[in-house]
Amino acid sequence: MRVAVLRLLLVAGLPVLLATVWWFASADSTDVYWPPLSTILEAGREVWTAERIATDVVPSVTRLLLGYAAAAVIGVTLGVAIGSFPRARATTEPVLEFLRAVPPPVLVPVIMLFAGIGDTMKVAVIASGCVWPMLLNTVEGVRAVDGVLAETARSYGITGPARLRHLVLPSAGPQIFAGLRQALSIGVILMVISEMFAASNGLGFAVVQFQRGFAIPEMWSGILLLGLLGVLLAVVFRAVERRALSWYHGLRRSRRR
Repeated sequence: MRVAVLRLLLVAGLPVLLATVWWFASADSTDVYWPPLSTILEAGREVWTAERIATDVVPSVTRLLLGYAAAAVIGVTLGVAIGSFPRARATTEPVLEFLRAVPPPVLVPVIMLFAGIGDTMKVAVIASGCVWPMLLNTVEGVRAVDGVLAETARSYGITGPARLRHLVLPSAGPQIFAGLRQALSIGVILMVISEMFAASNGLGFAVVQFQRGFAIPEMWSGILLLGLLGVLLAVVFRAVERRALSWYHGLRRSRRR
């Protein structure tokens, strides 16, 4: 119990400290672009009502989850296929490195030509950026499967779906989740960027509208809400990861003792 309380204090200590410093540093500010934190929080309380959350936050999160899920299916599936065959890796590696180097925001006008300006475009933009860390980390994870375990599975006749389920995915799991974790932050960024183009709702749209209307406290409140959304998603992801890789984290703890 004491360890859990200490850990909670350590986790919450820095955010509380930063918020306190911001509160007092901006308390007497008269700069229109740097309003006091109290003004920002008051504006956020007035702006982000249940109705506004339903019209802006919920659509943004829905697009993010759809794009992220599509990227996970594509990235992990292709990563397993490419990582399992050396010739496939050698053939596709130059193309993958080229495509990964193209910044996803640059593709927004291209995606708009094919997907229009609706939600499909925004989901496609998110998926186009999230897929690369998932794909490349999956490839590396599959490549790193222990050779002795692979030969043992082959000698026992464990092939096909059984080999994939009991050997490849568990062995590559930590690397796959590393790619999923990287892609989550990229997805939040692309969610905001995609909503800055031909959008009528969403967090990114709302922040831009506040900025264009010189509603600076409201704009800052939207930025804070984006940060809190990122923290919430990271906490949920960490809980899922710990459950899915409980064997891996248990093994690491046992090695530390």
